[in-house]
Parts: sequence; C-alpha cells; structure tokens
Amino acid sequence: MKALIIDDSKFQRLAIQRALSHAGYEVATASDGEEGLQAARASRPDIIVLDMMLPKVSGIDVLRALRGEAATQAVPVIVLTGLSDRNKEKLIAEGASEFLEKSDGLLKDDCGSLMDAVARVRAGRA
Repeated sequence: MKALIIDDSKFQRLAIQRALSHAGYEVATASDGEEGLQAARASRPDIIVLDMMLPKVSGIDVLRALRGEAATQAVPVIVLTGLSDRNKEKLIAEGASEFLEKSDGLLKDDCGSLMDAVARVRAGRA
C-alpha cells in the first residue's frame, strides 16, 4: 500500500510518515500543493493525507484537481485542516473522504486519530 502526505509542515510530515510507515505503508511526501499533485500523478497512491493550507497550490485546489482527473479521482483523501469543523461539509462535498482538524492531539499516540481515519477509509474501500 502506498500513501502520499502533502503538508508544508516538516514536523507534521515526519510524524505522519512515521505512523503510516509503522502501519506498513510505503510513504511519499510533498511540501506544497504543486509538488503534491505531481507526486499523486506519478506514484498513484492508495491514500492521500492532504493539508488544506499549502503554498503554491492550495489544499482545496489540490483536492479539486485530484477529483477531476481519472487517475486520481477514486483515491481516498484525508483532509487535515486548522479551519473549524464548519468547513467539514464543504470539504466532504468537494470529495474529501475524511476530515480531521489539526489540533494538539492530532500527532499524539502515534497519530492515533489519523490512523483511525485511515482504517475507516480502508474499511469503506474493502
């Protein structure tokens, strides 16, 4: 299984990469939206973890581009955002598979809340 993390925070990328690697994923990372789109097209990941606040191409534009391309439209995308929960419905409507608010607890317990979201997405695809 391949995962792609698109996040401009090196700390977050490393923590999420460590958790996904520990769960058996081959992990690629990107630090901005442009690089993330290129990586998604090239690596064809099984799951994408996408930050919404990105340089070059915003997270919402990355999500829209992923959903608009045949090669990536079915790849589950877990959205990470510092924006409030009120944006959840909009992001789900745009094609996000899961929505997680960035918080102090996101990276705790080896990214437990994120890994729970990964498990839910995987269960939905099985």
